[in-house]
Amino acid sequence: MHKLVVLYPTPDDPDHFREYYENTHLPLAATLPGLLDWRHSLSINADPQSPYFAVFEGDFADAAALGAAMSSPEGQAVQADVPNYASGGAVVIDYPIVPH
Repeated sequence: MHKLVVLYPTPDDPDHFREYYENTHLPLAATLPGLLDWRHSLSINADPQSPYFAVFEGDFADAAALGAAMSSPEGQAVQADVPNYASGGAVVIDYPIVPH
């Protein structure tokens, strides 16, 4: 299993972020080929010192599946869409899940 995590700093317009992210971006992200499961939260900024406003997690079979998804037309569209709502940009990390 391989995990994709996207962390979003607090945007200039949180209401626009929420509306666009949930109604436009997430449905687009859900079309990523090879995406096994995904989840998100817009509630991680409970601490005013937190540098993040929202988080997305996506699960892929392995790093190759993630790479193929992100280089696909759907993946390119997802990446190109980020500036439409995330004025603070995004921090993207991915890593293999190590079972116990």
